[in-house]
Amino acid sequence: MFGFNDALVSTTGVIVGISTGTRNKQVVILAGVVTILVEALSMGSGQYLSSKSAHQLDKSESFRVPVVSGIIMFWAYFLAGLVPLLAIIFFPISYSRNVAIIAALICLLALGYVKGKVVDVPPIKSALEIFIIGGLATMIGIIVGNIFAV
Repeated sequence: MFGFNDALVSTTGVIVGISTGTRNKQVVILAGVVTILVEALSMGSGQYLSSKSAHQLDKSESFRVPVVSGIIMFWAYFLAGLVPLLAIIFFPISYSRNVAIIAALICLLALGYVKGKVVDVPPIKSALEIFIIGGLATMIGIIVGNIFAV
């Protein structure tokens, strides 16, 4: 949940913000690739270290759980981060930003819906909550991109 949500929100915010600030497709792709790889590694290693610390605190000797949770976090972030990046890669820069936003928001809705089903809360309410929070973060990326356009 955390890796998918964070990647959809932050990567979309970075890509949309940068594509708003510059119309250079190569710069936007570079920023997206760097963001996805650095953040996926950061999130994966952070999850591993957090989980390992919790196991050390509990005096648990299980090494497998932190490794698995770190790998899951890495791949969740990496895969979800591809959603907005692929829109930039496959569509003309003139409207790829809109495709990236729509794709990310649809994925946030789907993520929220699935989360609602899994944790047994109203799926529509869960979907809307994640959609609104993620949408606000994306809007901030657009605003910052417009303010600092180069």
